[in-house]
Amino acid sequence: MKPVVSIIMGSTSDLKVMEKAAKILDEFEIPFEINALSAHRTPEEVEKFAKGAKERGIKVIVAAAGMAAHLCGVIASMTTLPVIGVPINASLDGMDALLAIVQMPPGIPVATVGIDGAMNAGLLAVQMLSLSDDQLAEKLVKYKESLKEKIVRANAELAEVKFNYKTN
Repeated sequence: MKPVVSIIMGSTSDLKVMEKAAKILDEFEIPFEINALSAHRTPEEVEKFAKGAKERGIKVIVAAAGMAAHLCGVIASMTTLPVIGVPINASLDGMDALLAIVQMPPGIPVATVGIDGAMNAGLLAVQMLSLSDDQLAEKLVKYKESLKEKIVRANAELAEVKFNYKTN
């Protein structure tokens, strides 16, 4: 199996958040890799990774970083692959990371999900890949339908909750 998605995090302490992206990719049977690389502590390795990812068959990069959060933008500056940024709540409630990732200069886009939003990052990677994979697109349709079914069931259960002044 060769990976088509790369999950990169600035520190292994980010794994507790990023495993949500990994679980989504597993659920959709998409081969992926996970690595820790730091824009500040291992810049040469980040450059080697970013410049070689496409040649290795990577199609989407999901990059996570907290605090200064330069990893996502640094990777995006060195590749034409789509980069999805996941701001990590490491300080300032994650707002510093969110702003660092979303406020990229013109020409260096990073698709950005919410703070600690690795699950959505994984799903966004699935959506990108499904554009050229009909089987994956069908799995995605079924997944979205299952989300709807969960809410319909939850609402039916909520109807059974009783209060003296509840009208529905």
